[in-house]
Amino acid sequence: MRIDRTTLHDSVFAGVVAAASVALFVLYSPERLQSEGLPVDGMRAPDPLGGVLLVLACVPVAVRRRWPLAAMCAGLVPETLLTVLGYGTGMSELASLVLLYTVASYRGLAVALGGLLISLVTYALGVLAGPVRAASWSEHVVVAVVLVAVWGAGRSLRLRRAYLDELKDRAERLERAHAADTRAARAEERSRIARELHDVVAHHVSVMTVQAAAARRVLASDPELAREALSAIEHTGRMAMTEMRNIVGVLRTDARAELGPQPGVQDLPGLVEQMREAGLPTRLLEEGEPRPLPAGVDLAAYRLVQEGLTNSLRHAGPGAKAVVTVRHDPHELDVRVEDDGLGAAGLSSRSGHGLVGIRERVALYGGILSIGPLPGGGFEVRAKFPLKDGQSLAPPA
Repeated sequence: MRIDRTTLHDSVFAGVVAAASVALFVLYSPERLQSEGLPVDGMRAPDPLGGVLLVLACVPVAVRRRWPLAAMCAGLVPETLLTVLGYGTGMSELASLVLLYTVASYRGLAVALGGLLISLVTYALGVLAGPVRAASWSEHVVVAVVLVAVWGAGRSLRLRRAYLDELKDRAERLERAHAADTRAARAEERSRIARELHDVVAHHVSVMTVQAAAARRVLASDPELAREALSAIEHTGRMAMTEMRNIVGVLRTDARAELGPQPGVQDLPGLVEQMREAGLPTRLLEEGEPRPLPAGVDLAAYRLVQEGLTNSLRHAGPGAKAVVTVRHDPHELDVRVEDDGLGAAGLSSRSGHGLVGIRERVALYGGILSIGPLPGGGFEVRAKFPLKDGQSLAPPA
């Protein structure tokens, strides 16, 4: 059976105090004290009853941590009897001080105050009922001060222990909160990377598919035009690989990623030119005075145009044209992608993860997104990003 270390220590301490008390009780008899000039009026000679009471006064120290108040009361009873009967108390006072200290340091304020009151009352009863009288009242005052001081030391230890426990609990809560924030940040980063990869892959693969189909149709009749389409496919594929490497490069741990700036509104002319080469006649219109945009809004506007043109390339049908309009206002950025292809008839096909991702991007910056067919035919993807002095109202991701 495993014995608790603190209980073992307390048991050894109780045994040492009991043995020392019995030894002093036997050695310092009234005759010896009188020979040394000390007052012994009313003091009783050592006998077995006194020895048993001394041992009983010290034994409760062994269980002081488990039952502090009960142990203190159990020790005060034989100690008070020793005083009332006129026996010498040996070192039993040390045991009572240790028990009072334990009550103050291991129990709440109400119980601790009760323990102090019990100690003072039992001491007063022993003094009043015992045959041995102190030389002066100053001795009683000193005893009372010692009891209060020991009690105060115990309370100070309890408060310090509670403070340290609170600090430890707070540190654990902060660690759990940090871990939760880290998991949320990782989930958000995975979601962001998934959106970026979808936009990049969907756009470039759509362009490459259209160009490959065009090359296949003219391969026999116009090899030069087919060669140009194949060159465009190669160029588009390299662009897709570069963008994907930039997006997922931060996930690599064995090498540094070749990171580059994220695309933005200033890169729309190149995107429009790419769509023209893929077979979708596209115009870019800019209204208002361009101004620097927050990085998040700038990227979101570019991805919106990219997704809108990719949908037009896929679903608008042959002969369709697209118009990209970017309007810069002091308090708003308006981005619109329109085509004159299939309208309501092609609405069911114009849905998927791309438009869902665009909706999330726009909502992240407090924008308003509208997607749907135009009244006169065609399809529109439009977003309005609120700005304040040229800055987004929502913090960038």
